[in-house]
Amino acid sequence: MITKKILLFTLTILFLSLVSCTGKGEANSDKQAEIVPAFYSSVKTVKAAYETRIEMLTLTGQVEYDSDKVINYYPLTEGVAGRVYFSLGDKVEKGQALLDIHSKDLSELQSEQSSLQAEIRIIERELKSAREMFKDKMLSEKELLEIETKLKQTQTSLSKVKNDMQLFGSDKGNGIFSIKAPMSGYIVSKNVTSGSTLSSDNGTLFTIADLSTVWVVVNVYAGNLQLVKEGMDVNFTTLSYPNERFEGKINLMSQVFDPEDKVLKARIIISNKDLKLKPGMSTIVYLKNQVGEKNIAIPSDALIFDKDHYFVIIKNTDGNFQIREVFLKGHSGQVSYIKSGLSEGEEVVTSNHLLIYSGLNNK
Repeated sequence: MITKKILLFTLTILFLSLVSCTGKGEANSDKQAEIVPAFYSSVKTVKAAYETRIEMLTLTGQVEYDSDKVINYYPLTEGVAGRVYFSLGDKVEKGQALLDIHSKDLSELQSEQSSLQAEIRIIERELKSAREMFKDKMLSEKELLEIETKLKQTQTSLSKVKNDMQLFGSDKGNGIFSIKAPMSGYIVSKNVTSGSTLSSDNGTLFTIADLSTVWVVVNVYAGNLQLVKEGMDVNFTTLSYPNERFEGKINLMSQVFDPEDKVLKARIIISNKDLKLKPGMSTIVYLKNQVGEKNIAIPSDALIFDKDHYFVIIKNTDGNFQIREVFLKGHSGQVSYIKSGLSEGEEVVTSNHLLIYSGLNNK
């Protein structure tokens, strides 16, 4: 407020000095005739015009992970964590080794695999001999089919064991398997250290999230529900970047109210290539809503607020300036909507209007 008064005073002195010079002697009359018209010619105006009124709705929200790009890893069997190759917050690539696990279950599977592989080699040799004997009519067809069936059953058992082992990860032998990153992303939770005892009751060992896209989940209260629709353009700010506006669209509206917060959740999917947005950040979300009725609209910067009233400077058709009090219907961003005091087509001053206002008030 003090700064505004100083500015107003300075502008007043400047304006009055320009105007008062015109009353001095003829020696200066030509010079002042150049200064004053030059000042007035620099004044910019806009024509007051009707526009559909837009109201800005403000809601709260929070940045969250894109749940379609999050993987939680749970232990599939009992065991002991060996070497851990990652830390919380690390960037990892798909296929990168993350963790070694020593498992008794895996040791048993490895033993079973070795046993089945040896058995298959024996049956294959047996089948080779049986086929020779069948050619020489020393073995019946039934006996040959029994050996072939035995081989297929053993091969099926081996395939099952291998599939079970693949669930553990990469087999390193000696009952050790390596867990590899199933996708590229960042380690956003870590609940395992070397030597940790693992079981299916442990919960998540670690979580990988791809942060190249995130969600902003918006809280929509019942009173605002009719104003918020899927597909609406929105922008939002965060406490970390208060002067930066992020833009997006409402991609999804929940059909169920959150029983705890008593709000409906709307979702915005945001590209986050520069990783500025972190899950957990609070946001202020702005939505533009067309009211439907039309009002005279002018730039908000053209308004002068003085003594609890709003004024504008009108440039008349004869080139003179006039102070006019106006009454507002509302604001939306950089636009103000006028309830009364202005007519369509009138020229409203948008530059040097404080200077002119001060000069006219001090005549």
